[in-house]
Amino acid sequence: MKKSLTRSISYWLLLVLSLASAAVGAWLISDNAGIMTAKLLDGTATGVEVYVGQPMIVVGAVLLGAGVVGVLLTLALAAAKSLVPTAAPVAVEPIDWTADAEGRTGAVEDSTGSVTETPATETAADESADDEDQNSSDSTATATNINVR
Repeated sequence: MKKSLTRSISYWLLLVLSLASAAVGAWLISDNAGIMTAKLLDGTATGVEVYVGQPMIVVGAVLLGAGVVGVLLTLALAAAKSLVPTAAPVAVEPIDWTADAEGRTGAVEDSTGSVTETPATETAADESADDEDQNSSDSTATATNINVR
C-alpha cells in the first residue's frame, strides 16, 4: 500500500509533536532565564529561583533540541519521499464488448432490440488452440484469455 506523505498520520504526528516540544522548550528557557536574570539583578534572588531555574533551563534546552531534531527529520523525510520515483500509471485499454460476440454463433441483440444470428467463424482447431493457451503455465489470467508474463 503506497500512501502519500501528507496522508500519513505518523508524519503529521512527528511534525506536531516536534513543534510542540520546541515551543515548550523555548518557553521554559525564556521564562526561567527571565526570572533568574530579574531576581539576580534586583538582589532578591532566593536559592529556589537560582538553583531550580538552572535545571529547568537545561530541561527546556533538551525539549527545544528534540523539537528542532524532529522538525529536521520531517523535512528530511519529505525530501527523501520526493526523491523516490513513483510508479508510472498503467494505461488500460477499454474493453471492447462487441469483439466477444462477433465470432460466436447464437442470437445477439443489437442496440435496436432486434435479435440477429451471427455466423460461426471459429473451427474446432481454433477452440483447441485457445484451450491450450488458457492451460499454459505462463498465463495467470486465463479467464479473460490474457497472457501475463
